[in-house]
Amino acid sequence: MATIDGRPAQYGISLKQLRELMEHRGREGVAKISEFGGIHEICKKLYTSPNEGLSGSKADEEHRRETFGSNVIPPKPPKTFLTLVWEALQDVTLIILEVAALVSLGLSFYKPADEDAPLLQEEDEHHGWIEGLAILISVIVVVLVTAFNDYSKERQFRGLQSRIEGEHKFSVIRGGEVCQISVGDILVGDIAQIKYGDLLPADGCLIQSNDLKVDESSLTGESDHVKKGTDVDPMVLSGTHVMEGSGKMIVTAVGVNSQAGIIFTLLGAAVDEQEAEIKKMKKEAKKASKQKSKSLTGENDGRTPMKAAAHPPQTTQSEVIKSESDGNHVQQPSTSTAETGHKKEKSVLQAKLTKLAIQIGYAGSTIAVLTVIILIIQFCIKTFVIDDRPWKNTYANNLVKHLIIGVTVLVVAVPEGLPLAVTLSLAYSVKKMMKDNNLVRHLDACETMGNATAICSDKTGTLTTNRMTVVQSYICEKLCKVLPTLTDIPQHVGNLITMGISVNSAYTSNIMCPNPGDLPVQVGNKTECALLGFVQALGVKYQSIRDEIPEDKFTRVYTFNSVRKSMGTVIPRPNGGYRLYTKGASEIIMKKCSFIYGHEGTLEKFTRDMQERLIREVIEPMACDGLRTISVAYRDFVPGKAALNEVHIDGEPNWDDEENIMTNLTCLCVVGIEDPVRPEVPDAIRKCQRAGITVRMVTGDNINTARSIASKCGILRPNDDFLILEGKEFNRRIRDSNGDIQQHLIDKVWPKLRVLARSSPTDKYTLVKGIIDSMVSDNREVVAVTGDGTNDGPALKKADVGFAMGIAGTDVAKEASDIILTDDNFSSIVKAVMWGRNVYDSIAKFLQFQLTVNVVAVIVAFIGACAVQDSPLKAVQMLWVNLIMDTLASLALATELPTPDLLLRKPYGRTKPLISRTMMKNILGQALYQLVIIFGLLFVGDMILDIESGRGQELNAGPTQHFTIIFNTFVMMTLFNEINARKIHGQRNVIEGLFTNPIFYTIWIFTMISQVLIIQYGKMAFSTRALSLDQWLWCVFFGIGTLVWGQLITSVPTRKLPKILSWGRGHPEEYTDAMNLGEERFDSIDSDKKPRAGQILWIRGLTRLQTQVIGGELQERLIPVPYSKSNTDQAFGN
Repeated sequence: MATIDGRPAQYGISLKQLRELMEHRGREGVAKISEFGGIHEICKKLYTSPNEGLSGSKADEEHRRETFGSNVIPPKPPKTFLTLVWEALQDVTLIILEVAALVSLGLSFYKPADEDAPLLQEEDEHHGWIEGLAILISVIVVVLVTAFNDYSKERQFRGLQSRIEGEHKFSVIRGGEVCQISVGDILVGDIAQIKYGDLLPADGCLIQSNDLKVDESSLTGESDHVKKGTDVDPMVLSGTHVMEGSGKMIVTAVGVNSQAGIIFTLLGAAVDEQEAEIKKMKKEAKKASKQKSKSLTGENDGRTPMKAAAHPPQTTQSEVIKSESDGNHVQQPSTSTAETGHKKEKSVLQAKLTKLAIQIGYAGSTIAVLTVIILIIQFCIKTFVIDDRPWKNTYANNLVKHLIIGVTVLVVAVPEGLPLAVTLSLAYSVKKMMKDNNLVRHLDACETMGNATAICSDKTGTLTTNRMTVVQSYICEKLCKVLPTLTDIPQHVGNLITMGISVNSAYTSNIMCPNPGDLPVQVGNKTECALLGFVQALGVKYQSIRDEIPEDKFTRVYTFNSVRKSMGTVIPRPNGGYRLYTKGASEIIMKKCSFIYGHEGTLEKFTRDMQERLIREVIEPMACDGLRTISVAYRDFVPGKAALNEVHIDGEPNWDDEENIMTNLTCLCVVGIEDPVRPEVPDAIRKCQRAGITVRMVTGDNINTARSIASKCGILRPNDDFLILEGKEFNRRIRDSNGDIQQHLIDKVWPKLRVLARSSPTDKYTLVKGIIDSMVSDNREVVAVTGDGTNDGPALKKADVGFAMGIAGTDVAKEASDIILTDDNFSSIVKAVMWGRNVYDSIAKFLQFQLTVNVVAVIVAFIGACAVQDSPLKAVQMLWVNLIMDTLASLALATELPTPDLLLRKPYGRTKPLISRTMMKNILGQALYQLVIIFGLLFVGDMILDIESGRGQELNAGPTQHFTIIFNTFVMMTLFNEINARKIHGQRNVIEGLFTNPIFYTIWIFTMISQVLIIQYGKMAFSTRALSLDQWLWCVFFGIGTLVWGQLITSVPTRKLPKILSWGRGHPEEYTDAMNLGEERFDSIDSDKKPRAGQILWIRGLTRLQTQVIGGELQERLIPVPYSKSNTDQAFGN
């Protein structure tokens, strides 16, 4: 018989049996496990030990992987470059151009035999094909550049994704040692330790549990927490969150065989089918809109039948998302939920840009159509009315050329570079932010952070080092400011204290000494580690006590949660009966104590007076030193005669009656735990305050500790008018007589509130929501929140930007967050603010540059068409300008590095206009200069420069130097204006920092060289003729003029300008309709508010870049990392 590692190769239980086992719940599950002979028998069949775990040998691991699979779901293959090229080609304006260019190409070869054209014209016409071909080539270049940007972005996303997944570790027992392994390495037969805040990475059966409650809503949709236990419901499933308690489980299914994996696999098939359906739906929608019937109302188009195995064919799309995604740990993207609405509302910038793009799109389309109509009417009147010529087939070519000019105007007018600039800027920032210890999970969080006006921060671990140590103790009426030794404490009290701390703490909390001489590493709960360190400092090995009393001997565990603020463990006494150990916040434990060990360890009654004296003389002074105070107490339940502080019992007490169990305790000691303020925090908070950001501390600690730490950090400044409240008082102030929260009452509290102590997670959520919804300040607050505990989840989700701690944070907190701080450090938040402001500024710079070019190019083409019957800028030339300003400029301006100056201005808030008056002044000022120069050159340039005029030329005539100079001057002015656009706050020195950005100057120089080549050698292809040095100098002179003119514009005082010149002011709610359209959720749009096909086209162009990436993400993650909501919305949205 084959053996692996000295054991039989054949397992006692098959993969199929394990899969079936995991389909049972509750009592059925208990019965099913007993059919296999109980949980210990299953462990034996899988050749694992409940206490020792797997052996950890390579051969054994490999064999398990082959037999039961590995804990990874194969990712969906990334989109190939060709797919991205094909997607870039779907752009409607590009398609129109391609068709027009092909028609033009065809017509240029079409020679009607019956017409005797003059010889001269024929000579000209053999160049006719060049323009069509040049347009085609330009389109191909634009497509390739877009596809390449998408491709590199998708690769970045995947790198980011694998980084997030790599961060996820889990505790398992291997070879008798607890070790942290990556979730992808978990195997069937592993013994995993699960605790409060974990996101379970695989399915398993409980071996032992304490007070375990699990949130299974991601699989079942039920929001109530499910109680788990070996005799109640022993099945724990992947993708669910542990909300309370702890336990130990044997892993029975991993990867595609786990419950979440099975759903993933189903979803994989479903998604492909759904994508096909959505495409079909869009085609139908387009047809319907052409027929001007009731289209896009969502009566039929918005519903996608799904034939996945798990669903009947009639299921509508929204239901599919609901049922399928529930299992997929996705909050249901039903647009009605407040949560989704909030996520949509989050990226204010994205919403404002969408609206701007739609407006520019409409304006551009109108002008483009007018240009074509005017050109065609003028041509027809001139040819058929004035010259009275008969129709010739070759005239079709002229009409196509007019159409091409119109389409090109449209191409230039539509700022498709906007989404590219946003995406590039964000992707670039995200990559750089990684180095600053910010792991961004949602792209828009990066930009939102730049507008943050308030930060609500946790204390422990964020503002403090989270390296806790006991520095003071009060035992047997002796207050020690240094650590006592065991001989200083009466022996029986010393034994109770060391036993109480060692047993009554999660066995996952440990102090490791990797190398002698190094600082010991605290693993698990830091407060518990401080207490265990105290036991070690007394000279007792806590591990030997734990070995004597393993977890499976515990009678009952009352795990720590935010309501209890304490933890209790019941163990059997050697002589019969039970002993309860408890520890927790000192003022809470004190109230439950009736006895205390006094001088020399004598037992005394603990009266109310003694309690008050202890709080006054011991606990408050400790708290004022910034120490966290913890009390340790115990209680005995004995079957025989009971001593003074013991309770007599006949049977087993009712452990569920927590109130009666946790009374009449005997106090053993009070300890003060120090968690020093991080050295870099006071400086970081000063920077925030200078940048106009208010920092508030929200903590569960007592008010004196909180006040002390807040003063050390600089949150409380001596001469400020501030409020420090406890949770109870906060609630009293913000609730009316019926106990309901009132916004106007919150508005009286939050502006001055700086510290909220003894707060519950609900208080934190209420405060965050209150500040976000408040209308007190004109600019509306944008709130960032930091959190690490499971209970911080709601506040992190509600906040505009949620920061989770990468080291101390629970999986639940990370899942609810937008950015993970990989070093748990507050000063990294300041870096995030800097990057966020930089993103906003980069996009504003690009907008300022782009809109100037748009305005000029469109007006020149339009007026040129009216006045000269021809656009001074030819189609190919405009495409080149479009490429410079859209793609290359977005790259150049989006990659500017942030400077510390960004932190010297106030945040923009929610309602700041997207285009400020300063920017509008620059845009209009520069446009005016460029238009004057171009029209000057167009109408009198030929006389000034003494060259042949290009006005009134035949449509088929070759390129002239006159129009070449106009084109060249326009590009020169655009290029020099790109340098101007680097500053948007009215700074004079536009060159400053130019050479710190190699991407910018490389692209600038590359564009300049390309322009020289185009002008000198472009000939027919670019409709240019080579220019002399003299003419070149004139072009460059006009270009440099923009820099001089820029200085003049800067001198105009912005404050004198009317406010109407700013664009994008107002509350973000005004912009969210546009966003919802962009997501194309047809079924949520009322029939009377249906979007027009044109609107959908623009917004789809805008959101396409984002969606391409995220759609590819859909199947990519490992099981244990559920989707973030916004990603999934987008994956299903487009």
